[in-house]
Amino acid sequence: MTLPISSPDPVRSAGFDPAAQPILPGIALPPLPPDCLRLDYIRQAFARSVDWHVEPLFAQAFLPDNPALLQARRAAVLMPLVQRATGLNVLFTRRAAHLHDHAGQISFPGGRIESTDADAVAAAIRETREEIGVDRQFVQIMGVQPALLTTTHFVMTPVVGELLPGFQVRADRSEVAEVFEVPLSVLMDPTQHRLHQLQTAWGHGRCYFSVRWQSHFIWGATAVLIRNFYYFLAASAGVSTGDQ
Repeated sequence: MTLPISSPDPVRSAGFDPAAQPILPGIALPPLPPDCLRLDYIRQAFARSVDWHVEPLFAQAFLPDNPALLQARRAAVLMPLVQRATGLNVLFTRRAAHLHDHAGQISFPGGRIESTDADAVAAAIRETREEIGVDRQFVQIMGVQPALLTTTHFVMTPVVGELLPGFQVRADRSEVAEVFEVPLSVLMDPTQHRLHQLQTAWGHGRCYFSVRWQSHFIWGATAVLIRNFYYFLAASAGVSTGDQ
């Protein structure tokens, strides 16, 4: 997920276990006020202009003038928020084991932006319907966050939206092995974020974030988008995260 994206990528090689890589000490970040984890607050945050910064360790992968973006393919994902009696959850998928890219990994619903898609939002909605069967009428878009350049040569735009009451999940088992939810309070707790280090055979230092939830290990690009959402909510609430 870090640059250079043109280098061979051992993270995608057989036998690599991202959960087993060494954990680095991270910078202590403050907790978010509980009010930040409500749907009405998140809607209001997207409705106004919030001055915030992406995760500093991966800032280069978010630069809009990065030359690598010109050759990258375009993709979009939906970060689906689900209101439950116990609080706000985020819906994830586990990709089928036979897929060529990111097999078995935890991700948000999404995929390549097609020529028939009006924009990244339309692509995220379409892919959500195709992957997990949630119809457009049950998706309420809140906003779009900065696009991430990944090591698989995609510029991935995250779209944040609420899944409205009454939605049903009908997963396409050719692409999705599992659909599950994680409490937003867990994902937005910076003490749950782990920074891992990997030294590749080609000498390129690599690092990535992860978040554990029960038996699920969320890492890579998905974890960075989670980390960004923390920074977005922190800035909207006036919580200082230090000099970035």
